Amino acid sequence: MRTFSTRSSKKERVLGEEELYIGTAESEHVEMYLKAIWYIRERGEEVKVSSIAKMLNVKQPSVVQMLRKLDEANLVEYSKGNMVKMTNEGERIGKQMIRNTRLLEVLMRDSLKIDIDEEMVCGIEHHMKQIFTDALCTLLKHPRKCPHGHRIPLGRCCR
Repeated sequence: MRTFSTRSSKKERVLGEEELYIGTAESEHVEMYLKAIWYIRERGEEVKVSSIAKMLNVKQPSVVQMLRKLDEANLVEYSKGNMVKMTNEGERIGKQMIRNTRLLEVLMRDSLKIDIDEEMVCGIEHHMKQIFTDALCTLLKHPRKCPHGHRIPLGRCCR
């Protein structure tokens, strides 16, 4: 069984106390697929290869290849021609990516008073640890909706 760590990174020492972390592109790619699957399902649609391909703007054979990897890593259940179903771990990661995205959008619009920059959000969301996400949510007073009107999944800090 092949596994993917969505938090693996290489750590290097730089200038004494400052550290530089370099995330892996593969883990971010995995997270984007899980986020897309979570979002498609949230909209009440069937999660199909074609819907994932359309959302991520990739070709269907690429989606099939990634779904096989995600299936091997026990993040989704997928077999050719069938709908995609997330496992508990895939669900957890997808939900966390959606939560990170939506909290960052609230931060940009409401606290920083800047236009939402989706490219910047996408760059940051993969590097947020649970403690940071919960602190951000608390700072923002546990918002329930993002600026686009979508529900923000609850975290431990919201209970």
